[in-house]
Amino acid sequence: MKFQFRHPEVILRRAEIGGVSIFYRESGDRRRPSVLLLHGFPTSSHQFRELMPRLAERYHVIAPDLPGFGFTTAPEGFQYSFARLAGTMGDFCDAVGLRSFAIYVFDYGAPVGFRLAMERPAAITAIVSQNGNAYEEGMSDGWAPTRAYWAQPSANRDGMRSMLTLEAIQWQYTHGAPEASRVAPEAYWLDHALISRPGNDDIQLDLIADYASNVALYPDIHTYFRDRQPPLLAIWGANDPFFLPAGAEAFRRDLPQAEVYFLDAGHFALETHLREIAGHMLGFLNRHLG
Repeated sequence: MKFQFRHPEVILRRAEIGGVSIFYRESGDRRRPSVLLLHGFPTSSHQFRELMPRLAERYHVIAPDLPGFGFTTAPEGFQYSFARLAGTMGDFCDAVGLRSFAIYVFDYGAPVGFRLAMERPAAITAIVSQNGNAYEEGMSDGWAPTRAYWAQPSANRDGMRSMLTLEAIQWQYTHGAPEASRVAPEAYWLDHALISRPGNDDIQLDLIADYASNVALYPDIHTYFRDRQPPLLAIWGANDPFFLPAGAEAFRRDLPQAEVYFLDAGHFALETHLREIAGHMLGFLNRHLG
């Protein structure tokens, strides 16, 4: 019996960059336009396991695990800040030969990807933001404990550890989903297992503290948008408890041609609305990348 696979294969690879061993997934023909997928907290490139084969029928797709997440490893003394993550991703792009590419940004992937775009604007062909925020009005009241942590890190650090529990991670996946049963449990169980490795809790708490630097960078990101006018698709889980629909609408203030779509989904919209997101992405990329 012959088996026929509809989608291109996803290859698992590693890139060694200055002591950081970056695990990444790659699929599609490298001669085609490239799309870099940047995941969020608390997940990894595993988030894109189903999306990549769909995109790879037309595009070269590559998804790394950020340092501190998934199966990427960094040496002792690595500084876990968003500026450092973005710098490492820039080195990664150079190492794997990404010179011109679109970016898909989600959650933590947004400040990493937007920093990358500002550093090398000529390389960015298009942006897809799936609940990847860049505006103050996109941040819900649910950020109040995190803002308190930014104001007084020492006094509030231990209280932030609740974000790393299995219950909290599962809630991020299922809150706002039309049916929680549609969310594959292995996704949040894997995230929890990897987040729970010895020493990783402090990595995550350092990054949560440094997220304040991303908010401070918003005006610079807006300037980049206005000056460069990159094609942008914002596709948003409208029931996200962290990043509100207003954050998606705000892109149009600086990018009047931005395309904005809302889904009846939560933060991890890919888990329940893969087909819709892939469809919108392919249409958008086809219009702007050919």
